[in-house]
Amino acid sequence: MSTPPRWFTETDENHSQWYVDRFRRLAEEGADLAGEARLVDALVPPASRVLDAGCGPGRLGAELFRRGHDVVGVDVDPVLLAAAEHDHPGPTWLQSDLSALDLASLGQPEPFDAAVLAGNVMAFVAAGTETVVLERVAAHVVAGGRVIVGFGLERGYALADFDTHCAQAGLELELRLGTWDVTPFTADSDFAVSLLRRR
Repeated sequence: MSTPPRWFTETDENHSQWYVDRFRRLAEEGADLAGEARLVDALVPPASRVLDAGCGPGRLGAELFRRGHDVVGVDVDPVLLAAAEHDHPGPTWLQSDLSALDLASLGQPEPFDAAVLAGNVMAFVAAGTETVVLERVAAHVVAGGRVIVGFGLERGYALADFDTHCAQAGLELELRLGTWDVTPFTADSDFAVSLLRRR
């Protein structure tokens, strides 16, 4: 990877393990961690092939797998992937920088019905690679397939820039929500979930 993702450059060296521990603790406490998966599950046909791009420690991909989907999760961080493999057997977990995503070279040549980038993934990719990341993800989705992206608007990634990057990557915005639980998006929203379609 030529330019490290902001996940590595803008966090401290213990951030990945802290992130893993945080979500393990939330799961033990019975927190609802399946909100993203419920929305994605509602947007795709049963038994869809879903790419969890920037899968982190695997909670979203694991829930989609539990709901009967064929899931491949990809992340650049080996600590997060090790947690996904340990905590959530079933989905396929692979290491790759999303800006250089080529799943055929990793034994996954079949296209996906949909891709999801949750957990502020787009705010953590390397600055200047946003369009390339969206292009590489979209290239793995069937024509007309969905790409669902959610991130906090306080993360420094402007929504207008995101929309420009989506258009450059061949993705059309169909609907924008304010949360994963389908709250409408408004001028006061501090989070955006964008439902996109590959042209």
